[in-house]
Amino acid sequence: MLNNKQLEYLIVLEEPRLIEYLQNRSYEELCGIMESIKATILPTNGLSGEKREKYLTTLSYVEAQKNAVAQKDGVNTDIEFIDTSKFSSMSSSKLTEILGLTIKRDEVNKLITFMTCLSAFTEDAQLNMSFNAPSSSGKSYIPIEVATLFPQTDVIEVGYCSPTAFFHSYGAFDKEKQGYIVDLSRKILIFLDQPHQQLLAHLRPILSHDKKEIVIKITDKSQKFGLKTKNIYVIGFPSVVFCTAGLKIDEQEATRLLLLSPEISQEKIRDAVMEKVERESNKNLYYATLNENPDRNLLKLRIKAIKQEAISYVVVRNQELIKNMFFERVKKLKPKHQRDIGRIISLTKLFALLNLWHRERDSDTIFVNEEDIKEAFSI
Repeated sequence: MLNNKQLEYLIVLEEPRLIEYLQNRSYEELCGIMESIKATILPTNGLSGEKREKYLTTLSYVEAQKNAVAQKDGVNTDIEFIDTSKFSSMSSSKLTEILGLTIKRDEVNKLITFMTCLSAFTEDAQLNMSFNAPSSSGKSYIPIEVATLFPQTDVIEVGYCSPTAFFHSYGAFDKEKQGYIVDLSRKILIFLDQPHQQLLAHLRPILSHDKKEIVIKITDKSQKFGLKTKNIYVIGFPSVVFCTAGLKIDEQEATRLLLLSPEISQEKIRDAVMEKVERESNKNLYYATLNENPDRNLLKLRIKAIKQEAISYVVVRNQELIKNMFFERVKKLKPKHQRDIGRIISLTKLFALLNLWHRERDSDTIFVNEEDIKEAFSI
């Protein structure tokens, strides 16, 4: 833990000095610095807005370096023993019921959003999706609520920010490569606002799974060194959710996304209003009741257990069943059906992942069964 004087010194360091200081700290020391900063920025301490912003910026650098050290040294920061025998096979209807505790109606949308987030815990089968809808329709509410079920260390929620700000916030400096490592492997990336077009352009090869590692060059400006070119190494595939009123995507980009629109029926709005009245009237009681719900708590534990299982591959053996079920439903083929069948197969694999303890398994590979295929087609 650092004292106030040490923290005051830390937050005024220029970026190169700050990075050098942090690189010479151990994992335990970095954790201590983080705790010191978090204790200092509590609202009860009455920091000014400018000083609080400096602390938050420093905190982002400390957290990035801590994650880099953890990855390099093989530190598992959230491993715990979980009794997986308590996880019974879960159907889409049961999952919908649990999600419905906070998200009213929107059955298909909340299911697909959950599956998109769950896809982060695969090797290379991550989904990307976008809520394209006008304001106040719930496009941000659904992914934010679903994300609360997942380990928060794996969730990155981003408002509008420049590429430089994004890479600085989520990257750690690598001495050997002389650049920043931004590891998005098995992360859930949620854009709450229209992403910067340049940032979206930088991330496109990752979103489309063209390459698992890309090198990006950005320019940064500091008072001491002026304009400086930096190398950014973006690695891994995240699952990505866009929730914006007007995401600008071209035809090629649209093929990489599941495009959804929140339900805006009178019944949905009525249920949402009633839910908000209940929540806002007594937040403490609302969240206490929610946090005591056994099904919701078991689902959160199940997600954590799925992550710890580190499944890399999900294999579909019964290809004939998928073909038959698809052609039974589609009589006249269109070009878009090539994308649709890929999404159905992805959902099939994710239902298997959700119930991995009840599926045939070989090391880090599990196998889809008939039930998973039927569940995917039901959506």
